[in-house]
Amino acid sequence: MIEQNRRSFLKSLSRTALVLPFADVLALAAPPQQQAPIKVGPQERSYDARPAPPPTSGPKSPIEGTPLGISFVDVAASSGLKLETIYGGKFTNKYLLETTGCGLAFYDYDNDGWQDLFLVNGWRLEGFPEGKEPRCHLFKNNRDGTFTDVTAGSGLEHKTGWGQACCVGDYNNDGNDDLFVTYYGQNVLYRNNGNGTFTDVTANAGLLQPGPKIRWNTGCTFVDYNKDGHLDLFVANYVDFDLKTAPKPEDGPCTYKGMLVACGPPGLPGGRNILYRNNGDGTFTDVSEKSGMWTAIGTYGLSVAASDLDNDGWPDIYVANDSAPATLYQNQHDGTFKDIAIEAGAALSAEAKPQAGMGVSIGDYNRDGNMDVVKTNFAGDTDSLYTNLGEAVFEDHTYPGGLGENTRLLGWGVGFFDMDNDGWPDILMSNGHVYPEVDKSKADLKYAEHKYLYRNLQNGRFEDVTLQGGPGILEDAPARGCAFGDYDNDGDIDVVVNCINSVPQLLRCDSTLNRNWIKIKLVGTKSNRTGIGSRVIVTAKTQAAAAKPLQQTDELRSGGSYFSQNDLRMHFGLGEAKTVDMVEIRWLSGQVDKLTGLQANHLYVIQEGGKILSSGPLTPAARAHDGKSTEKTS
Repeated sequence: MIEQNRRSFLKSLSRTALVLPFADVLALAAPPQQQAPIKVGPQERSYDARPAPPPTSGPKSPIEGTPLGISFVDVAASSGLKLETIYGGKFTNKYLLETTGCGLAFYDYDNDGWQDLFLVNGWRLEGFPEGKEPRCHLFKNNRDGTFTDVTAGSGLEHKTGWGQACCVGDYNNDGNDDLFVTYYGQNVLYRNNGNGTFTDVTANAGLLQPGPKIRWNTGCTFVDYNKDGHLDLFVANYVDFDLKTAPKPEDGPCTYKGMLVACGPPGLPGGRNILYRNNGDGTFTDVSEKSGMWTAIGTYGLSVAASDLDNDGWPDIYVANDSAPATLYQNQHDGTFKDIAIEAGAALSAEAKPQAGMGVSIGDYNRDGNMDVVKTNFAGDTDSLYTNLGEAVFEDHTYPGGLGENTRLLGWGVGFFDMDNDGWPDILMSNGHVYPEVDKSKADLKYAEHKYLYRNLQNGRFEDVTLQGGPGILEDAPARGCAFGDYDNDGDIDVVVNCINSVPQLLRCDSTLNRNWIKIKLVGTKSNRTGIGSRVIVTAKTQAAAAKPLQQTDELRSGGSYFSQNDLRMHFGLGEAKTVDMVEIRWLSGQVDKLTGLQANHLYVIQEGGKILSSGPLTPAARAHDGKSTEKTS
């Protein structure tokens, strides 16, 4: 009853919210048809949230201030990741199009048990000579800490353009995870042929986007929203943008800290999000309008994450919107969605203001069985931490949770991940300013920025441990998308970062903690083959002296962070536990499997129905190329 009253109260607030100062932003949800150059008027983009430490009251943490025990080291160069990602002008940007950058994926495309890498690439306004065009790259994991570029001959080498995001899922249920890449312009669906090659099936799948308008497609996720066993596809859209009519910095003028910068997104017509239903025969149907995608209050969609946020067994969709309220599409179980973000308390800042959302991650950080949301935002503002109280009712815990201490840097990629294998999700954010012009300004700002690293204190708060996180965290980089996965199979989670007009970063996690873990790889039968949308609950006594075991809940997701894809093997830290009391898998089909007595430090491949297809320890990468020991502890 309390939650119903709260939701009714928030609904009443949301009705009055339309008369607040951001009403002009909300009106952009129905973009006009523009032929003449767009006039935006003077714009000064700024945020002025006040940083504040978390309250000192509340439960004490047993680990606050203790040594971290891990260090992140950038090994991209020694790993063979030396190709720059090209995106927009290096020193100045004329248009908003040049600012967003690209995502990337940890992606075991060849099913050999080792995480390969796919990096989205971009473009520049002036174009490139024939044969010199930047292209996306596929890197095969050599199992020794290095990667080899295998793009040529893979079928991925043909498409060029303003690449944005990527997401992975087995759309045709043939056992090979496929790849979807979004663009400003036409997206691409690559069918994985299972032999190291890909086929562009965009046209045959019904995913060609009709003209004459160019779509600015951004974040994507494979999601089985109707639970029919076939992965559907959601694609966020940012701005209805045409270079022929787009305003230049001097047209506003558009400024930041007194500098002329690219205009937008405020003042520009917002894009409309897309939902494609999988027809089950290798083709898709655009159901965006009739499914309710176009009724969202916020616009300017960037990153996307799908998860069951109200615990009703149906996947919902959360969209981080730039300069507008976030969107939470609640699944109505009948093929339609309703945007409940404002009434749910997951749309605005703690001060009830719209924010410039960039990246998003979902996870149960306080281990109460409800999926929480973390979102990165613009410089001068806090990032956002929304705690799920149940039934998709959220409270903004940005300041109480410890994330309100930092407002200086501009966040993009983000992830809940258990960096120290204690069973509690931590947070990493990849930062970088949006305007390269800041490097030449008098403002005390830099285009390349360091990461934020937060340790979960197990009491509802996070501790900023950026300074203790190692050189890979502190090194400045013009970061955009980041992805999380165990590329060297040593039992801890590494991070890969796609940077703008720079080489990527591969942040290897080096740990001295010797804690245990378990990995679960899902294989659906009635549900989609990849198992996306399945909820896994791991129960284990992570601390020997604990009165009861810890219960960890997570879901397998496609896409997320900023424009990126994480390792599809689900990872759970086990601390001191050497066995798992129970693994419960709730498949989208309704099937529930329970397995007991599983061993720590093993990967289990589990088929829907509870059959263990394979299990065993992982052999860490030899790491013969960096002069260090062949194994490391976790």
